[in-house]
Amino acid sequence: MNLWLRLLWCILIQPFTPKLAVPDGISTLHFRVMPHDLDAIGHMNNGRYLTIGDLGRLDLVLSSGLWRAVVKNRWTPIASSIAIRYRREMRLLERYRLETRVIGWDDTIVVIEHQFVFVKGDRAGQVASRALFKGGFYDRKVRAFVPIRVVMAAMGYDGPAPAMTADVEAFLKADDAMRQAA
Repeated sequence: MNLWLRLLWCILIQPFTPKLAVPDGISTLHFRVMPHDLDAIGHMNNGRYLTIGDLGRLDLVLSSGLWRAVVKNRWTPIASSIAIRYRREMRLLERYRLETRVIGWDDTIVVIEHQFVFVKGDRAGQVASRALFKGGFYDRKVRAFVPIRVVMAAMGYDGPAPAMTADVEAFLKADDAMRQAA
């Protein structure tokens, strides 16, 4: 049992969450570090952050209404790259929130930010970890990536992409270098 209960919870709460306006809206999910999240050292496993990030992206797709276009058009979500920076360890039973938001895009890729933020205690409000995710949607019928302007329109947004910040540009540049090296 990996994250089935958390996944089920994210789906069940959807009817009770407000619609998320993209790109300004932030998906927020609340969790607690559970025993199955821990590594041998006793803090949250580094891979668990990435897996829980999947739930944040799912919530973003559901809350923004994008899921309708994904199902209707049979788009396949594709993860291309992720970079994560661990800042503070999260220990057993600590409460945290996952904040997920769209921070940029170009023709065929979107960049999403995940922040894991402590909720209680002396570290409340501090960021435990931050990740940048690059991905898109693939349309198997036309064998091409869906233009992000189409994806954004499905979420009710037809404006320009936010300006890429220096850290996002560096992330994309590093990803491109790795792609070319392969």
